Amino acid sequence: MIEAKEKMLALYGENKKITDGHYDHSLAVKCINGTFVGKKSANVMAFKGIPFVGQQPVGELRWKAPVDVVPDDGVYEAYYNGKAPRQDGSPSQVGGLYPQGEDCLYLNVWQADDGVINKPVMVWIHGGAFEIGGTAEPREEGANFVEENPDVILVSIEYRLGVFGFFHLSHLPDGADYPDAQNLGLLDQLMGLKWVHENIAAFGGDPENVTIFGQSAGGGSVTLLPLMKDSHQYFKRVIAQSGAPVFTRSVDEAIACTNEVMDILGCKTVADLQKVDVEKLILTASDALNLRVWAERDGRILPLDPYEAYLNGAAKDLDIMQGCTKDEMNYFVFGFDVEGWNAFGAARKAKKLAQLSEEEKALVVSFCNDIHGESYENTSRLFDQLVFIAPLIRLSENQTMAGGKSYTYFFTVESSLPLMKSGHAIELSTVFNHPEETFLTGRQFDATFSKTMRKMWVQFAKTGNPSLSASESPDGKAKEWPLYDLENKQLMIFDEFNIHPEKESERKILDWDRMYFLTKYYCL
Repeated sequence: MIEAKEKMLALYGENKKITDGHYDHSLAVKCINGTFVGKKSANVMAFKGIPFVGQQPVGELRWKAPVDVVPDDGVYEAYYNGKAPRQDGSPSQVGGLYPQGEDCLYLNVWQADDGVINKPVMVWIHGGAFEIGGTAEPREEGANFVEENPDVILVSIEYRLGVFGFFHLSHLPDGADYPDAQNLGLLDQLMGLKWVHENIAAFGGDPENVTIFGQSAGGGSVTLLPLMKDSHQYFKRVIAQSGAPVFTRSVDEAIACTNEVMDILGCKTVADLQKVDVEKLILTASDALNLRVWAERDGRILPLDPYEAYLNGAAKDLDIMQGCTKDEMNYFVFGFDVEGWNAFGAARKAKKLAQLSEEEKALVVSFCNDIHGESYENTSRLFDQLVFIAPLIRLSENQTMAGGKSYTYFFTVESSLPLMKSGHAIELSTVFNHPEETFLTGRQFDATFSKTMRKMWVQFAKTGNPSLSASESPDGKAKEWPLYDLENKQLMIFDEFNIHPEKESERKILDWDRMYFLTKYYCL
């Protein structure tokens, strides 16, 4: 943990305004809201901590929609990451590794120094259950990715989290002034994409060829952004890693979560909340709402039924690539330990069963009774299906039925660490070309496999089709990735030494009869 904190702190500092004219003009890029001066390492130029809003969401702008940038002729350093969003900063939490602030709406850009223009752009949305995380995560730092793939521009975006990014307030006596508080994190992401659209050409990027990609909450985000008004002008492709529209809650569920926090704090109004010490507010919400902070299906920013929106063609003009890992929930077993997971999983299972009819409960109980293995698998396999596999397949089904394109994958490579297996987030160090980041993997995955996977991500961003010809593939063998289809339900299987397509109808990763219906209840 100490080593990780040192790595992250090295990425932070204060970007200052340059007033004396002394800077490297070859590393300066003029944007709408200023000229930003980056740093160069090897052949990669990095521009970090660029604000994509005109005013940061502090003071009276807390719980308000992001404010667009205004023209600025100033010259600014872009040497360091901006502050991470406010989150639980306890030493035991990942948030304890980041310098934090409510003034957090910044992005980072990596580009190869080759003078090429109109490159495809890939915009990364980080994960963290909408509660934790930031763009300074070492395994998601972009220089290695761009050094290997100089023909794309990489961007990463910060967004408000937890009580500041996803907190329903409009039902409170003075809540009418806060109509967007329930989905501010998504609005932040959209504002970041607007900035990219308007400025990325100055970095050599093509604003008409942008792919958004993300993992976990970031994966959920990139499946929700296409459902937001006027969003499609900012991107044309989506890569969702272990995330889906299931990462949402209803209006009633969101209000109940807010009321729970308000009751603990003894608050009645937004004005009361504004007076609460910020650390107390964050920790109270974090403790009360653990893994219950989601975007809201509010019927305005997001549709009431995102899956139905996909079925009705809301994203049929977009290319979508999505998938999950074989043992998603083992990440949480690994994190909680077996005893902790069994307690958490049992409580979550009971909550889920309470939502169901007797007939539906019987299906879930039947599924769990058929699981024979370690004690934790009774619930881990249930939530693999409920939270990741069924939502993934339903999105592929709905996008395909609507006439859109969906490429679907299943990642099976396993960690060498006890319990982790092919758990949640295990692919991230591979995607970003950080084999040295073995906190979850326990080892370095095969180099040819890893490079092939990255090439497929980049190929999709370039063309909308992740298939590789023999000349494009690192092992010299063509990789034909079939579209998901309703008959065979084709998946690309990412085995470490055999990347290959399979029919879901034969591999059967999903229990269609006993699990698929549960997606209608979303994540809670």
